[in-house]
Amino acid sequence: MFFILLPKPLLDSAFDSVTISSIAILLLLSLLSLTFIFHLQIKSRRSHYLQRFNSLWTVRFLLVSFITFWVLNEHLRFPFFRRRYLYPFSSSLTLSQQANLCKIQLVLSLGFFEPGFLVTLLFLVDVSIKKKTPHGCYATAFVLTSCLPILLLQIFFVFFSQMEIHLPEIFLRNSSISKDSNGNEMVVCAYPLLSTIVFGAFSAVYLLFFLLSFWKVVSIVINKALRERIRALAFTVMATVPLQVLFMGLSVLWRPEKTAFSGAVLIVFLTMFVCAAVGEGILVIRPIADSLAAGGECCGWSSDMASQSPRPPVAVEDGCAAQP
Repeated sequence: MFFILLPKPLLDSAFDSVTISSIAILLLLSLLSLTFIFHLQIKSRRSHYLQRFNSLWTVRFLLVSFITFWVLNEHLRFPFFRRRYLYPFSSSLTLSQQANLCKIQLVLSLGFFEPGFLVTLLFLVDVSIKKKTPHGCYATAFVLTSCLPILLLQIFFVFFSQMEIHLPEIFLRNSSISKDSNGNEMVVCAYPLLSTIVFGAFSAVYLLFFLLSFWKVVSIVINKALRERIRALAFTVMATVPLQVLFMGLSVLWRPEKTAFSGAVLIVFLTMFVCAAVGEGILVIRPIADSLAAGGECCGWSSDMASQSPRPPVAVEDGCAAQP
């Protein structure tokens, strides 16, 4: 990898800057998404027309929540954040306790937050071709139930596999001890190969369902702008998810204290960052902007679907856009 040839202090500083900037951007985008969601929720109370557009607000809120909790959870993975902000609190923790924090972070990220985000994204895409919008409680239950198998598998492989399964270290290593510039020992979180395999299997099944749903939606949608949006979302998901799994797998080739490992972990983070940012933009912000425009709000946005039919508009809640 090209960054192996660069000085480690320079690379560490660059990695830290990219990570901090990405986290800040995603948190701001999530805040903007929540603002759109609650703005439409408030406006829909006074408009029956907007109420029909707003029938999936709980699912969109769930999508943004998964992204927000994921990015907050990722703070625990990056050593620079723990050194600067958590060390006064974590210095009293033993190395074993810090390793357990890495296990918890890994299970929450690969077992709940990321699968939850991906399943919610698929639900919003798939529901766009349904004649009847499912209730928000059903959608929430469906997403949580879909995440349960991978969550249980991650818990088993991360917390109990070392007692039950005898495999090479790379299959089970979820952390490593390293020293900072001051000589302080710190636990660096890693991706065990078993957890990567579990997440990779989930991703393979997920991408198959996503691809089928994508082709169904594209075959029905006639609006060119909406079709391009769906294609952009599909391209992002189909590119970033396999790339994330690939670099999680490659990260086991280096010890967590190595620069190449830090680079691989950064790429893993950035792939999810891109997928989450595009998902919020296409499935949350733009559809709500279209809904408000179609409902008579002076938002500055124009609905792509507003002029597609000469008949009076009938609001249909769509996971990707507001359709007349």
